[in-house]
Amino acid sequence: MSGFVSFVSSGPGDPELLTLKAARLLAEAEVVLFDDLSAGPILSHCAAGADLVAVGKRAGRPSPKQDHVSRLLVDHALTGAKVVRLKSGDSGIFGRLEEEIAALRAAGIGFEIVPGVPSACAAAAAAGIPLTRRLSSRRVQFVTGADMTGDLPEGLNWAALADPKATTVVFMGKRTFPTLAAGLMAHGLPPGTPAMMAEAVGHPEQQITRSTLAALGDVISAQAGNAPALILYGPLTEE
Repeated sequence: MSGFVSFVSSGPGDPELLTLKAARLLAEAEVVLFDDLSAGPILSHCAAGADLVAVGKRAGRPSPKQDHVSRLLVDHALTGAKVVRLKSGDSGIFGRLEEEIAALRAAGIGFEIVPGVPSACAAAAAAGIPLTRRLSSRRVQFVTGADMTGDLPEGLNWAALADPKATTVVFMGKRTFPTLAAGLMAHGLPPGTPAMMAEAVGHPEQQITRSTLAALGDVISAQAGNAPALILYGPLTEE
């Protein structure tokens, strides 16, 4: 028997930001493998008898290995079940989607990808700002602030990251942002560049911290918590 897997993007965490297709697939699924950031009220859309399997990975906490998650996905699909792999934000953005797709293809299992509201877009909306600006920010870049070890990735394109005319969104960068900010300033980005940290976007405990490149690094060093966060910097405020 061969089942089918739907990679469903849950958005930032607010169930009202689910797409209609995402809600329907959750209601039809027999098995749902979900990330930590996709838990909570979003799972209320699942059928009462669905098998809910937590497979979320969080920095600094015990988490299942990626190959184990991929194996679970294949094993459940091979039973012939309708499987939903529920990922936060948009599943195609820093969600390790390619590894799970490769496992399904190797096992001959069909799949589909259902896009969702990217957490970067939700963070900007929560802050009441656009990601692009007609004259001052004609480019948006999404980057990861951590490699597989949790450290700042090597080989960064500092010229692009320090571009004052780009809006940059840093995923998984709370722990490394002080180091990143120091590097950006060393490569010419002004210390007073607007910067913002959006924590727990789409959840009741959501918090937006507005600051500058230099000051936000100090804030995070002094009081970094465990809430998931995005960091944005660049032309974030009206001139």
